[in-house]
Amino acid sequence: MNMTALALHKKQLMGLIVLAAILLGISSFLSIPQAQDPGFPIRTAQVITPFPGASPEHVEELVTDKLEKAIQEMPELESVNSISKYGVSIITVDIQDRYKDLRPIWDSLRRKVDGVQNELPAAAGQSSVNDEYGDVFGIVLSVVANDHSYDELKTIADQVRDEFLRLPLVGKVDIYGAQQERIYIEYENTHLQDLGLSPNYLAQFLANKNVILSGGEWQTEHEVMSIEPSGNLESVEALQRTYVPLPNSTEVLPLGNIANIYRGYEYPPQSMVTTNGDNSLTLAIAMIDGGNIVKLGEQVENLMAQLNQNYPWGVDFEIIAYQPERVENTVDSFVNNLLQAIAVVSGVMLITLGLRTGLIVASLIPVTIAATIAIMYWLGIGLDQVSLAALMIALGMLVDNSIVMAESIMTRMQRGQKAYSAAIESANELKLSLLTSSLTTSAAFLPIFLAESTTGEYTAPLFKVVSITLLASWFFSLTMIPLLCVLFLKIKQGKHEDTESEKQGSAQSDKQQKAERAYGRFLSTILHYRYPSMAAVLVVFSVAIYSFRFIPVIFFPPSEDPTFKLEIELPVGSPISKTQAITQEIDSYLETLKPSADNEEGLTNWAAFIGNGGPRYVLSHTTKPASPNYAVFILNTTSGEVVDKMMAKIDQHVFAHFPDVVHSTRKIENGAAIKNPIEVRIMGESVEQLYALSDSVKQKLASINGVRAINDDWGNKTKNLFVNIDEAQAQRLGINNADIAQVIQASTTGIQISEYRENEDIIPIMLKASSQQYNGNDLPTSMNVLTHDLNSVPLGQVAQANLEWQPALIPRRDRMKTITVSASLAPDLTAAEVNQALRPWLAQAQQQWPNGYRWELGGVAESSGTANKSIFEKLPVAGVIILVLLMAQFNCIRKTTIILMTIPLGLIGVAFGLHVAQSYIGFMTLLGIISLAGIVINNAIVLIDRIDIEKQLGHSHYDAIVVAAKQRMRPILLTTATTVVGMIPLWLGGGVMWEPMAIAIIFGLLGATVLTLGVVPVLYAILFRVRAES
Repeated sequence: MNMTALALHKKQLMGLIVLAAILLGISSFLSIPQAQDPGFPIRTAQVITPFPGASPEHVEELVTDKLEKAIQEMPELESVNSISKYGVSIITVDIQDRYKDLRPIWDSLRRKVDGVQNELPAAAGQSSVNDEYGDVFGIVLSVVANDHSYDELKTIADQVRDEFLRLPLVGKVDIYGAQQERIYIEYENTHLQDLGLSPNYLAQFLANKNVILSGGEWQTEHEVMSIEPSGNLESVEALQRTYVPLPNSTEVLPLGNIANIYRGYEYPPQSMVTTNGDNSLTLAIAMIDGGNIVKLGEQVENLMAQLNQNYPWGVDFEIIAYQPERVENTVDSFVNNLLQAIAVVSGVMLITLGLRTGLIVASLIPVTIAATIAIMYWLGIGLDQVSLAALMIALGMLVDNSIVMAESIMTRMQRGQKAYSAAIESANELKLSLLTSSLTTSAAFLPIFLAESTTGEYTAPLFKVVSITLLASWFFSLTMIPLLCVLFLKIKQGKHEDTESEKQGSAQSDKQQKAERAYGRFLSTILHYRYPSMAAVLVVFSVAIYSFRFIPVIFFPPSEDPTFKLEIELPVGSPISKTQAITQEIDSYLETLKPSADNEEGLTNWAAFIGNGGPRYVLSHTTKPASPNYAVFILNTTSGEVVDKMMAKIDQHVFAHFPDVVHSTRKIENGAAIKNPIEVRIMGESVEQLYALSDSVKQKLASINGVRAINDDWGNKTKNLFVNIDEAQAQRLGINNADIAQVIQASTTGIQISEYRENEDIIPIMLKASSQQYNGNDLPTSMNVLTHDLNSVPLGQVAQANLEWQPALIPRRDRMKTITVSASLAPDLTAAEVNQALRPWLAQAQQQWPNGYRWELGGVAESSGTANKSIFEKLPVAGVIILVLLMAQFNCIRKTTIILMTIPLGLIGVAFGLHVAQSYIGFMTLLGIISLAGIVINNAIVLIDRIDIEKQLGHSHYDAIVVAAKQRMRPILLTTATTVVGMIPLWLGGGVMWEPMAIAIIFGLLGATVLTLGVVPVLYAILFRVRAES
């Protein structure tokens, strides 16, 4: 007994299955995780190694290169990028997209890094591996307390962080803008000289003084006791009371009499945060894996309400980024679009099929959608804009199964067959062809799922959801639909139509017969003139393919969210104080863009992250390495419609008032993160040559209208003060290079000599001079260093200072020096247009470059190329599966060839639609074309399958083509109509990201349907050499 017979025999069981599917779907919908975008792992980690006082060249040679050699041994590696700059090495490790389980890979990375530590200079610090680089902080809020001290602000932020960490859905909370506390031992050079002391003497003494060492164990006859000698500092007061022996003397002095000891904060600070121009601290909240961001938002809002009551007046919490609201709006919008599509598709069914048949066919929609959502929940697939769009794509296709099944049962009943036998025979006749069409449509989406790229992972739910939906539709079409037809479909014999619905059905039947007669005449004509007809189709197809070159190409359009960012970059070498000053001036201007009584549109709030790239508040935000000359603003507006206006005003203001600042404004990007839309990487060995080549690329970019914010990641060379040591004189006085370096560092930025432990906090103890006296290129004359006989001598006796220019940082890619020229674009310019102009110029220019220098494109060109390549590489897999399914269905190469030849016909409508709607070609357009291919294959299968059936019923070859085409005309047209109307809400309300996909499906399917109803019969007649009949 097959499933259809079982459903008809056990009606109550089938009813229970349908009811369970609906109830489980509703329950799953209420519990299923929700997000704006489907998550995927960020396969990036950073290896950071401090090397205090070292120049970029020394960092590159002594630290970065050794670590990169070890890291490149990893087989999973995609690329390794590094930045060697003053005092630190930052290596970014990217893993190939085909690896899913990253934990073992990060463990391997740590082992590689640990294995190199013994080869690094003694002055280099321990390398740290940050494998949480890709964490997304969906909620970012600032704590502002203008009437409170920084200590109070930091205490409040710490308390709030602890409260957030107690929430069940919170996985991580980071604080941005916090200054690290320090204990400073600040000395006067003249005072030390009078006492015969030097900074390196104090540093060595205090480092040896503040230690924690075991004294061993004391064993008695009855017990064993550990011995712990005192030595570590218990308080700042204890540090002040520490006695320091004076050289060449028996006298000792308390450290508090030698230097000024106090607690403070790191200066200059490494990073700062301001909110609406006020100093603040920012808390970035990340959700646990698999959590529901909307429910997290509810928990945070409830806690915020309590916090506002607990803290005094003057303490404000400002929300900077709030993903729960965006997710809720996105999901609600897509659910509304989905409900609209369901309503419209159901309406089409009722109008075209009549009341009873229409209700039976339309009943499949809610049951299938409910079952799909339940299965999605069990498989861990959340609700986001990709999975919801997949439901809308599948909506029109899922109805096709029920339409074909109901039509077949109704036709058999009209011929006098009993309802039960009509249902059984229709199911037996159609189950394989419907399964084949569902599987081939699903296989068309398979390359998206198999694509080894972040973009492929981003869109992978399309394949999963479409496959689940179509298979659920196939199951209920073979069980529920036949049962409903047997129970409720009534076909009356005779000519008299008594009721209004019967009259309406008669009118519909007359219209259908007229349409079939007209279609039959058209079919006879093109079958008679089959070769000219195919030639005309090929001409139209060629024109459509040619017209694609006139459609703009945008890989992923920016989001329509009311949030954007402003990035500013001062000349390399600028101190953070200068960056802060410019940020404050920009803050003052932003105040003028807030809504007012005269204008309700504008900026609502913003936060500026000075010295770092801030948290990854959305998946597409790329955080830049910490740098004192960099700042990023996250700005919120009253609505998405006002973003372009605000960006234009800010661009104009920054350009006019800060000509030395490279800046760019960017909307939130959809899809995977892209640092810059335009990037040209130039690789080679000579620093000077790389600078020269990058200048020529900048000039080329500047000649292209609409290209702006042209910059490179090296920046201008900066001044560096080199201390040349007189080795002979230093040796005579018993002074080594380490002594000199320690004295210089202590007298300038300060040197960490020990640590103070306070509860769970570790506070660095810094030794530094109280003043810095520079005179041109000379070192401060008050610096002194101890000789071997503990006499203090001026540093000028053993060293001289020279001013030199050198790169502030040295970036590398795969161990080659690499300078990356980047640019942003005006709103009316696409990256594809710029890259199209760049490629031939770069290819020609490279012929004049020295040997060993090469270029490659990054940015959108690289991301789109990787994404498209990852899909095209998997197309053969889908092609083979589709071919096998078609051969299994028809066991005929010619029939399979007919179906495959119809697939490209959809491109005619796609080109027309994109031109008419003035849309663009992007990654989503490609997905639309793939979806279209599945639907076209589906229609062709149903038509050819019917031709075979008509031949088996005794029709001639020619008559079988004509009769089958007439019988399948209405199901095919209905499938097209339902799919098209189901896509209209996605086109009009899905946003700019989904617009080209909806347009591709709508117009492509309209064109492909018309052509399929003509081309498939013509190809069949040509390949099977069917004679035309008069």
